[in-house]
Amino acid sequence: MSTTPRLPDTFNRLAWSNLAAQSAEQIALAAAPIVAVLTLGVAEGQTGLLQTALTLPFVLFAIPAGVLADRISRRWLMAGAEALRAAALAAIVLLLALGALNLPLLALLGFAAVCGTVVYSVAAPALVPSLVSSDLLSAANARIELARTIAFASGPALGGALVGWWGASPAFGFAAALSAVAVVLLSGIYEPTRAPTPRRHPFQDIREGAAFVFHHPLLRPVFITQFIFNTGWFLQIAVFVPYAVRHLGLTAAGVGTVLTMYGVGMVIGALVATRVMQRVAFGTVVGLGPVTGFVAALVMALTVLVPSPWLAALSFFLLGVGPILWVISTTTLRQSVTPPRLLGRVSAINIMSYGARPLGSALGAIVGGLWSAEACLYLAAAVFGAQALVILLSPAVALDRQPDMVGDEVAARC
Repeated sequence: MSTTPRLPDTFNRLAWSNLAAQSAEQIALAAAPIVAVLTLGVAEGQTGLLQTALTLPFVLFAIPAGVLADRISRRWLMAGAEALRAAALAAIVLLLALGALNLPLLALLGFAAVCGTVVYSVAAPALVPSLVSSDLLSAANARIELARTIAFASGPALGGALVGWWGASPAFGFAAALSAVAVVLLSGIYEPTRAPTPRRHPFQDIREGAAFVFHHPLLRPVFITQFIFNTGWFLQIAVFVPYAVRHLGLTAAGVGTVLTMYGVGMVIGALVATRVMQRVAFGTVVGLGPVTGFVAALVMALTVLVPSPWLAALSFFLLGVGPILWVISTTTLRQSVTPPRLLGRVSAINIMSYGARPLGSALGAIVGGLWSAEACLYLAAAVFGAQALVILLSPAVALDRQPDMVGDEVAARC
């Protein structure tokens, strides 16, 4: 009978640090727009500026963060990034106390805090393989994703509650304290020494990482699948709320309940991931996420004909469960087949697939505006079908087990 493997103490420090960092991020992201509207009195259009500032770092700094993660200590890079976030959040608390906070300053400090998020998100997957053995990679990634999903599911509610109960300063102060805890935990991690990297132009490093991903027979279809998935997901999200109110007859509370099923699915998926990966062929787990996403999109499209909130809730639950298995299995795959000295850049390129999210939102705005939300749901089902087809036609789904971890000599031959 399989049991949950015991992970080393040094990794457990990273896992707790990740929980603290992810919780700080979600609380701050939830508090920022609430403070902008209730404390600063900004209008809806101005909140768009704030949201842009809170998402732009993923586009601007993911690749540079990947280059840095392959050149210097990943542990100290993450600690520095988390310290930056703590400082930015503490500055918001100070400005609130002085009555000097305004929208530009909130956007600027929020931008700085999210820069810390980007660096942490890039460096963490690159650090994990140096802390655990190959056979524990999937369990370690499941632990990391469980922390992320708990923060994702509870952070926004906690951030909103803190602002509502005690005001903006305690919310940002609590987030800053969590970031400080993450820094302390990171400082106690033992990171094996890596061979020094040769000094060369950063563009050469970026080109090397991109070439590895886009020429690799396993990583290329994974990236394409993830890019298409993000397009379909944000296409659906862009129209769901007005569709749910108008077509499904949901109240605001009902919409919130249905959306909560996404977080519930994520948590359950992360909890069962290790056991699933012990019992099911590795490639099957890789294919499970995209196929589940396609089924979820079909269920949501079915609500056009059968307007049931229960079907919508089931769709969001499936979108939580399946893709979490995808994230854990493909992160393990990426860590196994990527040479250690390229892990930071490969992780950064993976994060760049999030660039499909504004594309999906724009598609939702165009199709929904010209036709209807129902047309968006049908299109989303087609997009989800395309991403499932890409991965099912790839060699990744034929893998019987997790690939053996490679060394840096592989990169030299590529």
